[in-house]
Amino acid sequence: MPTEVIPPVAEALSNQQLFRHAMAQLAAAVHIVTTDGTAGKAGFAASAVCSVTDSPPTLLVCLNRSSSAWKATVQNARLCINTLSAGQQAISAVFGGKTAMADRFSKIDWVERAGKAPALAGAAMSIDCRIVNITTVGSHDVLFCEVQDIIDNQTGTNLLYFNRQYHSL
Repeated sequence: MPTEVIPPVAEALSNQQLFRHAMAQLAAAVHIVTTDGTAGKAGFAASAVCSVTDSPPTLLVCLNRSSSAWKATVQNARLCINTLSAGQQAISAVFGGKTAMADRFSKIDWVERAGKAPALAGAAMSIDCRIVNITTVGSHDVLFCEVQDIIDNQTGTNLLYFNRQYHSL
């Protein structure tokens, strides 16, 4: 018996709505991406982060060009990908919402490091990178980020986002 790909209720949905619904079914780690430098300090929540290659170690991060963090992130060309631990969902809400940039950093513990973007205290891991390439796709820039350093805090549990809800693993 053939499998129906599109459920009947989906027929009334737009392609964009269908795509967003489908992507909500993909579990993803939750990250806070930070930058600091001559263009200023900024940060944003991201689940669109993944490995590209291990030679040289490279990750990709997708960033909406309308994001308030876009200009500083691209101009600084350095960032820190902080993978959230279980229980840090409130931080994701602060960095994923409309909170003013300065306020995003004010009530959270950070590890400040000379010449590097802030690392989130209590994160499962923090990965320092430099942006080596940028590709524009639709509304987003895909940042190809060469890994410079990794802080593995081995918290044992990570925060995931699946089906529009937070989960721990």
